Amino acid sequence: MSTAAIIIGSVAHERFRPTSHRFTYPLFCLRIPLNELAKVGEQIAVNRRGLISFRERDHGARDGSSLLAWITQLLHDEGVIAKGDQPDVSLHTFPRMFGYVFNPVSFWVCSKTSGDVFAVLVEVNNTFGQSHRYLLINQDGAAIESGQWLTATKQLHVSPFNEVKGGYRFRFHFSEDRWLARIDYAEDGYADVNADDNTRTLLHTHISGTAQPLTRAALRRAALRFPLQSLAVVARIHWHALRLLVKRVPFFGKLRSHMTGISRS
Repeated sequence: MSTAAIIIGSVAHERFRPTSHRFTYPLFCLRIPLNELAKVGEQIAVNRRGLISFRERDHGARDGSSLLAWITQLLHDEGVIAKGDQPDVSLHTFPRMFGYVFNPVSFWVCSKTSGDVFAVLVEVNNTFGQSHRYLLINQDGAAIESGQWLTATKQLHVSPFNEVKGGYRFRFHFSEDRWLARIDYAEDGYADVNADDNTRTLLHTHISGTAQPLTRAALRRAALRFPLQSLAVVARIHWHALRLLVKRVPFFGKLRSHMTGISRS
């Protein structure tokens, strides 16, 4: 049975300083098992036009080449897997709607054949066309468990209302029927990653939802419920940027460098 899924849920975001600001919006995203891309293509347009579609050129090397080959090579180059190992990789991401998409963040969940998650690649993009990838692993090689915190040093701002300093902590819930990705940000990082203490946190974001099999019928229902999702993502980013400006939250602008690198936890 394929693990491809459509995940119906919401995104929530909250800023704690220098003024409070929060929002929650309904959305849907996809879980694409890259090992099963040919089978996924029977349900959704893959690398071709469609009302809702998925294109490999939107991720990885951004040249339309195989995403599974790209992530496998990356994991090998980073010393996470041995040469010849073939991981199971599921990409959690927004699809294209009417040919357009903007993904502020996508998650590549990398598992062994046993099902144990050993790495998560967090791929972030901002509206200035810049991107960065955070490779999250346990330093001792242990499996990443649902509910476990992992950290990374901030290298790129998705929001220009934050400086590039400090760090993130990430927490996930991995299961066939539920998805959760939580991201907290603190200007000075997280010394005690397990302390669930918002006094350090400047921003909190989570994307969550329940999963159902990826079928044409499920996609049609999602298209009817969220027909303008891709445009709404960008529109909401700019709307909340305007609200933050009105609230006089400092604006730091675009980074000079074009971040396309990879950093490790």
